[in-house]
Amino acid sequence: MENKALKATKKVVLLGLDSAGKSSIILALNREMDKISIVQPTKSAQRRVFDFLNLTVIEHDLGGQQRYRQDYLTNPKFLDMADIVIYVIDVQNKNRVVESLNFLNAIIKRFKTIDIKPSLYVFFHKFDPVKNEKAQEELNNLSLYLEHRMTESIEYGNILFYKTSIFDLSSIINAMSTILLRLFPKANVLEKTIEDFAEKFKAEGIEIIDNNSLIITSYYKNDQVKEILNKSTHYFLSLNDILLTSKDSSKTTNLMQIERMGKFFLFKQFSLNNEAPPYHILLYKGDQLFDIEEFDALVNVLKGILYN
Repeated sequence: MENKALKATKKVVLLGLDSAGKSSIILALNREMDKISIVQPTKSAQRRVFDFLNLTVIEHDLGGQQRYRQDYLTNPKFLDMADIVIYVIDVQNKNRVVESLNFLNAIIKRFKTIDIKPSLYVFFHKFDPVKNEKAQEELNNLSLYLEHRMTESIEYGNILFYKTSIFDLSSIINAMSTILLRLFPKANVLEKTIEDFAEKFKAEGIEIIDNNSLIITSYYKNDQVKEILNKSTHYFLSLNDILLTSKDSSKTTNLMQIERMGKFFLFKQFSLNNEAPPYHILLYKGDQLFDIEEFDALVNVLKGILYN
């Protein structure tokens, strides 16, 4: 049984100006897309606690309205003990870019005042897919300019940048998954484990996904397979949510199979701990064979990695 006393706690803080899209990012990961169009501005700080692997993550979504920002810079409770800070910039709103950069600089100065140095990530958010080549080029140029300016002017060591959009959910899932995996000391062990099982499953791609839409480990034969699975992750999770709430959910075999152009997607929900939320496996392969014995062996190995 999992020893809760040994579970490490990590603090993640999302910051940015009002309307930057912080709350929408969280709603997208929670598969609550229907709420994004009616989301209200975050009032001060919203707190959420969830499990990621064998970690307890305390997530703080800090509202970006002007009347709250000064409080974040003076009251130590908001940033103190932060392990990760994600700063969100709305790249569609060019008129507020300077304001956003100024706030980021003030936050970094606050880090020094309270003597912390969390890992810092910047999301160039609302980097929405567009068909207009000129508009796409403008977004690319703005992102490159901002990255160069921050790298040159902000004295903070290594800052990592991501382009994200709620209209490309894989961009959000990949960014958040990569960031949180850096907190987990056995991430390399998970990666090697899934590579070995991909060979046994004869799978071209595998993702292990938690209930927060985060990919905890994965294997892809090539970049094309990675793109296919990344674009499919949210679809299978949402479909699974719908099926689990249906009247006939108790009659299902808990294995979803979809064929497309001679390839098979196999999706299954499973548990690693009776007290923890479920995980999901998504496989992409050339046949529909699902070896339950090999899968059970994989589950046991994952349990050992996470809880021993």
